[in-house]
Amino acid sequence: MSTSAASTAFKNAHRLHVQSLYKRSLKLSLDWYIQRDLWRQKALDIRAQFERNKHITSPKELQAIIAKTEQELKDWAHPDPYKLPMGPEGTKWERNLPPLMVCNIHTHIYINLWVYI
Repeated sequence: MSTSAASTAFKNAHRLHVQSLYKRSLKLSLDWYIQRDLWRQKALDIRAQFERNKHITSPKELQAIIAKTEQELKDWAHPDPYKLPMGPEGTKWERNLPPLMVCNIHTHIYINLWVYI
């Protein structure tokens, strides 16, 4: 692998990792700011933080900034993250499910046993 190919591979991997951090930051901020108008300002602040570090090219500096961002995401994790109401573990998850259909043979046997007891 040539040097330019390795450099390109590093840049692509780094870009994907930074995009992942940015997306995680936005999703995490939604746990704290449920109202979109308040969240939008926080999203702009997050974008500004990422833009501020856009010019850095030193691998050691990049590694330090990424480690710091990862730690901030861990520290800022919400103790009770927001869940969509209809999503798994949401407030309406599996609400009003149709009743379970019981096999007629088992129902018949159960009823017969109940009658004889």
